[in-house]
Amino acid sequence: MATASHTIDDLLAEARADLVRLSPAEALAAQQAGAVLVDVRPEANRMAEGELPGALVVERTVLEWRLDPACEARLPLASYDLHVVVVCNEGYSSSLAAATLQRLGVHRATDLVGGFRAWKAAGLPVALPR
Repeated sequence: MATASHTIDDLLAEARADLVRLSPAEALAAQQAGAVLVDVRPEANRMAEGELPGALVVERTVLEWRLDPACEARLPLASYDLHVVVVCNEGYSSSLAAATLQRLGVHRATDLVGGFRAWKAAGLPVALPR
């Protein structure tokens, strides 16, 4: 039987070591200053809990392809200098995603501490699902 060389807690710690993670208030300020909030939550969560006003919705399964400036499937805004704040439900998968974006060269990628639920709990704007 193989033994694990890393746990998910190890991977999260490694991912977060190079991130300047943002609180909900800091994420809102970053968005107002031009950062792109990228909501990677599944559609079911967005429909049940609401959306982040002005956020770009990119499903987690295609995030790297859409934001890698060297990829043919990239979105027009993809840039190595893009300030990206990845948002998931609670701030776990967003840390892994932001770290992966940094590995692709999107050096200003980070995530939201506590995710969408922390944003909502802080009383920040939430839009009704489309």
